Amino acid sequence: MATKLANKEIGLIEAVQQFCQDKSLDKDAVMNIIRESLIIAYRKKLGLDPEKDNSIHVEFSLEKSGDVYITVEKLVVETENLLQPDPLAISLKDAEKLEPSSKVGDKILVREKPMDLSRIISSQAKQMVFQRLRDMEKENLYEEYKGKEGELTHGYFQRWKKDLMLVDLGKIEGIMPKREQNPGEKYRQGDRLKAIISRVELRPKEPIPVITLSRASGDFVKKLFEMEIPEIYDGIVEIRDVARIPSIRTKVVVHTNKSDIDPVGACVGMKGVRIQSIVRELGNERVDIVQYSDDPSTFIMNAISPAKPIEVHADKKRGDALVIVPEESLSLAIGINGSNVKLASQLSGFKIDIKTVSQYNQELASPEAREKLDRLFNAQAQAESEEEEEDDDLTPLSEIPGLTPRVASLLETGGIQDVETLIEISPEDLAAIPGIGPTTAEHILRLLQESVEWVEE
Repeated sequence: MATKLANKEIGLIEAVQQFCQDKSLDKDAVMNIIRESLIIAYRKKLGLDPEKDNSIHVEFSLEKSGDVYITVEKLVVETENLLQPDPLAISLKDAEKLEPSSKVGDKILVREKPMDLSRIISSQAKQMVFQRLRDMEKENLYEEYKGKEGELTHGYFQRWKKDLMLVDLGKIEGIMPKREQNPGEKYRQGDRLKAIISRVELRPKEPIPVITLSRASGDFVKKLFEMEIPEIYDGIVEIRDVARIPSIRTKVVVHTNKSDIDPVGACVGMKGVRIQSIVRELGNERVDIVQYSDDPSTFIMNAISPAKPIEVHADKKRGDALVIVPEESLSLAIGINGSNVKLASQLSGFKIDIKTVSQYNQELASPEAREKLDRLFNAQAQAESEEEEEDDDLTPLSEIPGLTPRVASLLETGGIQDVETLIEISPEDLAAIPGIGPTTAEHILRLLQESVEWVEE
C-alpha cells in the first residue's frame, strides 16, 4: 500500500515538472505554487484557517524519489484532549518518540508525508497546483503577446469555427474574425500564412489570452512593406498613409526627404520584384504606390493612378476636386466598383468628381455648370493670390536702418526673411544662427528697437 501511494506522489511531481517544461514556466515560481497549495489543502484538512499561522512548511526531497514532506510545528502537551483535539498539539508520550528530550511546553517539528495523511489532501493540492499553473501560463502568454501587438507574425491554418479562422501560432492559437480576413482566400489545414497581431485580450471565461489576427487591415500591408523594402525598414522612405479595400485594391502613400531617392521606385524594385512579393502575399490584390505631395492637386493626380489625368483642380475651402481624364481612362480612374476613386478620395480628404474631356466640355454649355467649374478652377489661384497678398504685408529686412547686407543675408539663410519674424525670435535663438553670435545679435536687436515702433494691443 505504501509503495502504491509513493508512486502516486512521484507521478504528481513528475506531471508538474513536465507541465513546467512544456509551458516554459519558471521552476522556482512553480515550486512555490506547489508549496502554497499543499499547505492550504493540509490546513483545510485539519480545520485550520488557511490564511493564518506560519507553523506549517513543505519540504522537497533532493533524492531521486522526489518525496514531498509537510513539516508541522507542534506544541508538546501532557496529554491530548480527545474530545477537542488540537491539530497543532502533540502529547508528551508521542513527542518523546520523535525527540526523547522533549518536555511539556516545547515546540517540536513533526514531518509527515501528504500521501500518508489522506488522498483528499493530495487531490485538493493537485487541483490547486494545476489551476494556479494555468493562471500563470495565461498571464505569461498575455504579457508575451501583448508586447507583440502591431507586429507581423507567422502561423498555420488549423480549422474553421463558423466564420472564425483558427491559426496555430506555436505556443497559442490565434483567431481571425471574418472582418479581418482577406476575402476570397482559401486555406487547407497546415497552410502557412502571415498576419498582423491586431489585439491581445484577457477574457474571464477564456482559459488562454484571446489573440486577434488580421490580414485585411492597412497596418498588415504596411508591415509587409517594412519587411520587403529596406528603405522603409531603415526609415529612409516613410509610409504616410494606407487606404485599402481588401482583395481589390490598396494604395500606399510614400515620401522621403532625400532628393536622391525615388520613393516609388524603391518600393517597386528592379523589374517590380519587391512589389510582386507583396502582391502575391495579398492574393494578387492590386497595389498602387502613391508619391506624397503637399499640393492637393498634385497629390490627387498621383493618388488617382493608374489613370493619368489631363487636369486636376482642388478647392481647399469646399473640399471638392475635379479630375479631367481622357475618354479611354474613365473606367481606369473610377476602378472596379468605384474602388480607385474611393481610395484616392480617402487618402486626399477631397470629394473627387471625375469627368472625361467631352463631359467637361458638354457641361460648359450650361451657365450654372460653367459657374461651378469656374469657381472650382479659380479656387486654387485665389488661394495662391491670398497667400501672396499676405507675403506683401511683411516688412523686408532691408527696411531696418543700419542693417548691413551681409548681416541681412545671414539672417535670411537662418530662416528669418522679414522684420515680423525677427521681432518674434528670442536673443538666444538669434545668437545661435550661424555667423551671428551674441555680439552681432545684440547689435541687431538694438537696431530693431531703434527703428520699429512698438504698439501695445
